[in-house]
Amino acid sequence: MLYICTGLLAASIGRGRRMLYVIRDWLPFALVLVAYDLSRGAATLIGRPTMWHWQVDADRWLFFGTIPTVWLQERLKLPFPPWWEIVISTVYMSFFILPYVVAAVLWLRDREEWKAFVRLFVGLSFTALIIYALLPAAPPWAAARCTPADVAGGPSGPDCMFRPARGVPDGGLLGAMQTTRDGANSWVERIVGRGWGKLNLHSASALIDQGQASVNLVAAIPSLHAALTVAIAAFLWTRVHRNWRSLLVTYVLVMAFTLVYTAEHYVVDILLGWALAAVVMSVTHWFETRRPAEATSAERTASFVM
Repeated sequence: MLYICTGLLAASIGRGRRMLYVIRDWLPFALVLVAYDLSRGAATLIGRPTMWHWQVDADRWLFFGTIPTVWLQERLKLPFPPWWEIVISTVYMSFFILPYVVAAVLWLRDREEWKAFVRLFVGLSFTALIIYALLPAAPPWAAARCTPADVAGGPSGPDCMFRPARGVPDGGLLGAMQTTRDGANSWVERIVGRGWGKLNLHSASALIDQGQASVNLVAAIPSLHAALTVAIAAFLWTRVHRNWRSLLVTYVLVMAFTLVYTAEHYVVDILLGWALAAVVMSVTHWFETRRPAEATSAERTASFVM
C-alpha cells in the first residue's frame, strides 16, 4: 500500500490538493490493516474460547468422513515443490496486493467506482474482523499440530501451535495421513510459501512465514482470503470485457484450492467466506441504490420549498 500511495502522490504532483486526497482517501485501507493486527487482542479481551473442533467436524460431515486438506496433501504433496506450487503461492500472495491495485486504478479513473469498491472492501473486512473477535477459530495447520488434550477449553495460542506437526499422535485433530507420495512428509504441513523456494526466492518465503507468525493466528472463520477474492471477482464482473470473466472464475477457484491444499483453511471456512461476501455485497448494493433515490427526494423537497 505504501508503494501504491507513493506512486499516486507522484502522479498528483502539481495538481492542487490532490496529494492531500491521497492520504485522506487511503486512510480506510490503513485502518483495516491496523484493525486486523489488533483483532487477536480483541478476541482475548472479550474472552471467547477458540473453536478447534467444529470446523474439523463440519468438513468431515461435508465430505463423508474425509478431511479435504489431508486428502489433498496425501495425493499431491511432493518432497520438493512442483512448478504449480509457484502458481498457488502467487495466487495466495495476490490477496495482499490485488485489492490495492484495483483501488489505485479506480482512484485514478473513476471516483464513484472507487467509492463503491472502498465501501465493499472496508465493509467486508471490518465485518470479518468483528466475527474473528467474537468467534476465534483455528486453521487446519494448527489443528494438525495439536491433540484434543492440548486444546481443551479452547485456548487461542497453545504451545502446540508453535511446534512442528511431525510426531504429533494420530495426526492431531485432523487425523493421520494414510498415504504419501514418495519422499513427502507424512504429516499435514503449512506449505503456502514453498512455491517461492522453487524460484530461490527464499527471502520472500521467509517474509511470508514471518508475517503469518505476527498476525491473528485464529482468524480462520470466515476465510477473508476467499471472501475478498470472490467479492473482487463479482465487483469486476460487469466492469471487464466478457473474455476476462473466465479468468475471474478461475482466480476464485484456484484461491479456494490453494487455501485448502496448503492447510490455511477448511472448506467450510471458504463457504462461509463466500456467504459473507454475498451478504456484504447485497448490503452495499442496497445502500448504493438507495442513495440516488434519497438524493432525488431531497432535491424535489428543496425545489418545492423554493
